[in-house]
Amino acid sequence: MMSNNDTPGKRPPRPIDPRSSAVVLVECQNGVLGPDSMLPALAAEAADIRDGLRRLVTAARSAGALVVHATFEGWLGSTDPGPAPLWKAAAQGSKDWGPGHPATQVVPDLLDPTDLIIPRHHGLSPTWGTELLPILRGHRVDTVVIAGVSLNVAIPLGVGEAVHEGFRVIVPRDAAASTPAEYGQHILANTIAMLARVTTVDDLAASWAAATAAV
Repeated sequence: MMSNNDTPGKRPPRPIDPRSSAVVLVECQNGVLGPDSMLPALAAEAADIRDGLRRLVTAARSAGALVVHATFEGWLGSTDPGPAPLWKAAAQGSKDWGPGHPATQVVPDLLDPTDLIIPRHHGLSPTWGTELLPILRGHRVDTVVIAGVSLNVAIPLGVGEAVHEGFRVIVPRDAAASTPAEYGQHILANTIAMLARVTTVDDLAASWAAATAAV
């Protein structure tokens, strides 16, 4: 399948150096993707990308790219999550979340001891007002691969801010989910593709391998 960059007659995108890349998995945690998800419709749709997520983090670690988990860890006692309708819908399901709560833990098959976990306690974006982008910059990362959930809200917000902050951003279509699933395909084609490179896990892994071989 062609990505938005793979048009006929266009020069193929340059290989991506894994040493300056980070994979950021957004809210791939028990309370979102697990059997007791506070968003069960999203968890059901995300079942189709679990294999892609596993292959993505495995390829990243093998190539030497940083793997980061951006989780939501609850409001630390705050009783006003904000006016967004999504928070109003999810507030009851996450009202008891906090550091160490099982719902805030990364789903086990996506986690490795070498990964970083960067939780947030406010907002709908993994990047706005959080430590995520400054920490990536401190690791000399210039290319951010954003995956996970969801293409409805968190991923577009994170992609937009990362681009504004000067990062090169990549979104693998087979490792990002939405509800309903077909909506995510429209977001990828008509919004994300205007901001970032849309590709697949296999193409990304091949690009990392090519860059490593060229060193």
